[in-house]
Amino acid sequence: MNVRRLIPTTAVAGAVVLGLTALSACSTSDAADGGNGDKLKVTASFYPMQFLAEKIGGEHVAVTSLTKPGVEPHDLELTPRQIGSISESDYVLYLKGIQPAVDDAIKQSGVKNTVDAATLTTLENHGSEVSGHDHGHEGEEHADEHGHEGEEHGHEGEEAHEEHSEGDGHNHGEEGGADPHIWLDPVKYAEVAKGVGKSLEKADPDHAADYKKNTDALVAELGELNTAYETGLKNPATKTFITTHSAFGYLAERYGLTQQGIAGIDPEAEPSPARIQEIHTIAEKEKATTVFFETLASDRTAKTLAKDTGLKTGVLDPLEGITDKSQGADYIEVMESNLAALQKALGAK
Repeated sequence: MNVRRLIPTTAVAGAVVLGLTALSACSTSDAADGGNGDKLKVTASFYPMQFLAEKIGGEHVAVTSLTKPGVEPHDLELTPRQIGSISESDYVLYLKGIQPAVDDAIKQSGVKNTVDAATLTTLENHGSEVSGHDHGHEGEEHADEHGHEGEEHGHEGEEAHEEHSEGDGHNHGEEGGADPHIWLDPVKYAEVAKGVGKSLEKADPDHAADYKKNTDALVAELGELNTAYETGLKNPATKTFITTHSAFGYLAERYGLTQQGIAGIDPEAEPSPARIQEIHTIAEKEKATTVFFETLASDRTAKTLAKDTGLKTGVLDPLEGITDKSQGADYIEVMESNLAALQKALGAK
């Protein structure tokens, strides 16, 4: 796996950029007074950041995303024009650790209002295939990435953890080993939303009341999504799901599930023969039914594994981008589709 990919920074950065893009509608220095127009120029690093900037900024921001639809955020490379647009932004929103190129560009941009979503909630290390609960949300993802933290975290998901841990442990290269996929946990995403709202109020005080109103509305919507997941995944026939992209550690932990990543956090990583054999064993033991792949990466590994193990395949979207193939038009709709896919795979009523 290439180290750059392992670093979730890219994805994170992408998100931030998206947020910032919207704000960038205004000049960097006079974001608050809308220097060259009536909108704050915001740049967001990738879709999860873009969604927050657009929902909270509403009519007062012009959001630009650094990551185009269909582009794998971890692989993002910025053009000179994009780097220049970041510097001209009034506000930049990104997620450090997912997109190294974005992180570097933001650091050199000199933009006053830059917000790293990772600082607005707590990140965890998800050891390899850690079980959700245990690790705490990121755990799983991390787990997959680091694959042995799982066990450490896994207080409950002992077995899961172990499996995980042994499992994929490929260090995904995140700095400090923290799992960046915080947006896949509606509760953590809501915490980030609150922080973004407050930062926009400071960046553009003239519209603070609207930013607060929009933030409260989004947080309420995310609260309903969380309730739907809690209710929908309450009594599953199995708590284990297998995925080619270990991005669902936080989600697993939040709802008491165990994520078994085939090859860690890097969606394009090739699993080792030993890991594939291990997945076979885990699937039988935990009665797992489905191997999930994502919309922005190849389904080859998932289909091969499913064929070898007699399992089904399905889509579980890490929501790093929205395309025509996405099972929904925005974050909320795709998360609802993910819930339906998990309920089916886990045998939850």
